[in-house]
Order: sequence, then structure tokens, then C-alpha cells
Amino acid sequence: MDWMRNLKMNLCYKKKEYVLDNLIPEINESNATLEELALYKQHVDNATKVACIIVVTMLHELQKFYGDYWPYDLSVDLAEKFHNKARQERYEVVKSIIACKLKERESVCAHVQKMHIYVERWENLNAKFDKELDIDLVLNSLPASYDQFILTYHLNKKETTLTQLHSLLQTVESGMKKTHVPSETSAPILAVNHG
Repeated sequence: MDWMRNLKMNLCYKKKEYVLDNLIPEINESNATLEELALYKQHVDNATKVACIIVVTMLHELQKFYGDYWPYDLSVDLAEKFHNKARQERYEVVKSIIACKLKERESVCAHVQKMHIYVERWENLNAKFDKELDIDLVLNSLPASYDQFILTYHLNKKETTLTQLHSLLQTVESGMKKTHVPSETSAPILAVNHG
């Protein structure tokens, strides 16, 4: 999964990732226009280059098996073989997100960063969360001490990103720390009576 993700990012940078998702079109060279012939030749050239990149970056055992594959066929075959592994990894990420709860007095900054990593892992598995669901997952993971913030957040109905929510939560956390610091006048006093 990581190898395929890195390969796709590299190909995206080179604007050749389409060869993983699209078969080389079949054309009748005698009836094809010059534009169709040029697109066909470009697709074949790019697929050949990508096939070389793929084989060179694979494990030796896989090189023997996939050496003659076109990139599209290889992508389909690998997706079929490793689908169950990806499914299991998605399950593990969802399980981690659901179990991730901020405990009272823990750092909200570290917590939101951990949640953000889970969301990124989810997206790296070619699965997407709606941006509002990202926010809802973080809000749901907060302890009861953040209930007033959550209520205010929903009443404002302002669209925010996960980064903006992170900043808001840091501000709230620093305000909560100030209100929980005992002053000298409100420090608990132990009174001892006779006997």
C-alpha cells in the first residue's frame, strides 16, 4: 500500500498517473486522426516509462512476476491481491479514531494532532472523510469539560477547517487552565478543631 501510494505521488508529479487508471486505447491506425495517433503514441510511451519505473522499484520477487505487465493491468492485479489488507487497515484506522478520547487535563494540541494523523492515514488508504465529519469526530472525542465550547461551536454555524478548530481548541484549553489555577485566596484551608 505504501509503495503504491508513493508510486502514484511520483507519477502525479510527472503527470503520468493516468496510465495506472486507464487502459491503452485501441485504435485503428488506418482510420485514426493525427490527434488520435499522437494521443495513442503518448499513452504507449508513458505506459512504457511507468512500467520501467514500476519494475525497478519493486521487490525482486515481484519483478519476475510483473515484468511484462502494462501499468494498468499491474494496478488492477495488485488492487485485487491487496484489497483485503487495505480493508483491514481501514478497519484499524476507524477503530483507532473511535477509541481516541481526550482525557481531562490532557493536551488538546497533542490529541487533535493524533486525530489528524488518523484522518490522513484514512485518506492515504484512498478513503475520504467529509470535512465536516473530520470536525465532528474531533468534537465527539472531547471530554465533558468542552461541552460549552461544542455548544457554542454549533450555535455559531461557522464553517471551519480542522486546522482552525485546532487553533480554537488551543485557545479554549489555555482559558480553561487559567480558570483552574487556584489563587492564594481560594486555596483550600485545613482547619483543625479541638480533639
